[in-house]
Amino acid sequence: MEEKKFDPNSLIGFVLIFGILLWIMYQNKPSEAELAADKAKKELVVKDAQIQENAAKLAAVPVATNDTLQLAKLQKTLGSFAYSATLASAKEGFTTIENKLVKLKIANKGGYITEATLKNYERTKKGSGDLVQLIKDNNAQFNLQLATVDNHTLNTKDLYFEPTLTKNGEDQILTMRLKAAANAYLEYKYVLKADDYMLDFDIQTQGLNTVLKTAKPIQLEWDLKTYTNEKSISYENRYSEIYFEYEDGKSDYLGQGNDKTETAEEVSYVAYKQHFFSSILLSSTPFQTAELYSNNLVNDEKVDTTFTKQFKAVMPLAFKNGEIDQKMNWYYGPTDYKLLKSYDRNLEDIVALGWGIFGWINRHLFIPMYGFLSMFISQGWAIVLFTILVKLLMSPITYKSFLSQAKMKVLRPEITEISEKFKDEPMKKQQETMKLYNKAGVNPMAGCVPGLLQMPVFYALFQFFPSAIELRQKGFLWADDLSSFDSVYKLPFHIPAYGDHISLFPILASIAIFFYMKMTTGDQQMATPQQEGMPDMAKMMKIMVYISPLMMLLFFNSYASGLSLYYFISNTITIGIMLVIKNYIIDSDKIHAQIQENKKKEPKKQSKFQQKLQEAMAQQEAMKAQKKKR
Repeated sequence: MEEKKFDPNSLIGFVLIFGILLWIMYQNKPSEAELAADKAKKELVVKDAQIQENAAKLAAVPVATNDTLQLAKLQKTLGSFAYSATLASAKEGFTTIENKLVKLKIANKGGYITEATLKNYERTKKGSGDLVQLIKDNNAQFNLQLATVDNHTLNTKDLYFEPTLTKNGEDQILTMRLKAAANAYLEYKYVLKADDYMLDFDIQTQGLNTVLKTAKPIQLEWDLKTYTNEKSISYENRYSEIYFEYEDGKSDYLGQGNDKTETAEEVSYVAYKQHFFSSILLSSTPFQTAELYSNNLVNDEKVDTTFTKQFKAVMPLAFKNGEIDQKMNWYYGPTDYKLLKSYDRNLEDIVALGWGIFGWINRHLFIPMYGFLSMFISQGWAIVLFTILVKLLMSPITYKSFLSQAKMKVLRPEITEISEKFKDEPMKKQQETMKLYNKAGVNPMAGCVPGLLQMPVFYALFQFFPSAIELRQKGFLWADDLSSFDSVYKLPFHIPAYGDHISLFPILASIAIFFYMKMTTGDQQMATPQQEGMPDMAKMMKIMVYISPLMMLLFFNSYASGLSLYYFISNTITIGIMLVIKNYIIDSDKIHAQIQENKKKEPKKQSKFQQKLQEAMAQQEAMKAQKKKR
């Protein structure tokens, strides 16, 4: 092998490159002034962090008022609010207020609610003994950021409040005061009434106009990580989101997803909804703005089993004449439509009943109807009877649909004859077919209209059942909770899009849908012949006969069993109604005779749409004829 020789040119090249790099580094070296400014900036950041850390630590240390040295040290970090750290209440402690419905624990440190327990609701399943707790184990924080005139920035969540509990009749009144002096303080006032989930909550200041900077509003920060309370985490997470009301009663929601943010104006309430339970902050005077944040915490249902969402809201509290006086309310309770509506604050809007006509049907028809039935019978039987009543109300529409199919079935031989006669002239075939429809007094679209009319009802019910807290932990037959899936067998593995269990009601509903579609598909194929140039609906319907039940089976396996029960009963009843109408009500011979009589009469006047359609078809036919002549 040839030995490599020393190359002086390479050595010279390396030396030149090294020299250029040194020159570039020297030219880009920061000046002494820049280095000094950067050092000062870093020291300031470290100093601020140390001040905040020391403020939190020192606030936890009770100090005797005669210990002037320690008090002076506290004043360096807490300013005037060092006074609060000298009180006997400046220690870890809690005050509890409760009634028959809710139990609230308020901490000295921060002065906010650190536990909110609903006494009449259990987590996951009935009989678990584990009560629903919307707040516990530091999953929530409530904080005001205070800017003082002596240039301190303090967070109330790190400071100690002095509690005072009194009673006014059956009302429990808890005042939490963060004091800057004996008669200068920030106060949280909680008033819990008997038998009510809603409590009054006021924030006000006294004598702090010389302590706090009042040129800018105080920022109110409210954070909550929502605990899972239901059997199906993914199902609960689907209905957990932030709702808010703005601009005189208009409500909206932030939506699902990761790191969702929105800024709203003139906000009168912010609701952290956890499907069947909600934490709501209301204000008598709307917040000027509200910066809202939501983040999904369930990436894998098998692993992420503690929390569903991370919620946060930041809202300003404006000073008036140098003081804060904000009248508000807290609600910790069930997402119950009737209960929320009783407060007359538009809180019922957080119940997902659908928009427009869908929500109207639920609010004014289904909720009153189902509520009345469930007063007398169990929830499961109420669903059965409710389904029967809905189907009876829809039966005239069902009859119209089957009657239209029967008429089309009678005309099928003549339509087939027209198709054969003008098989080479598609436009002419369409014209003659429409003439036959008009002469016989048959509307080919009449069969579609009833189906369209049923869609609002279908969607409204799809929204109604997942929102009905009445179904929560109510059993029926083998289902122990109609608001969750009715698992009859636990699989040893997980099937994508299906789950790790087998629910029986979705299987029954899928079977009922299969037979229903089998019957309707056969009638539609006999009623409507294939039109040239149009999609082969017969083939599409044959495919849908199998796809629809499969989709029901997959989609509803982890859904509320009450919804699957409804669809099973609904489709079974529909099959029965179809058999009765076909065998005992609709007489094909009479329909045929009536159509023949209609043919003898003068054809009905065509609508403007039909006239324009006929004219367009005639023009196309004429143009086609001219092209052939050429």
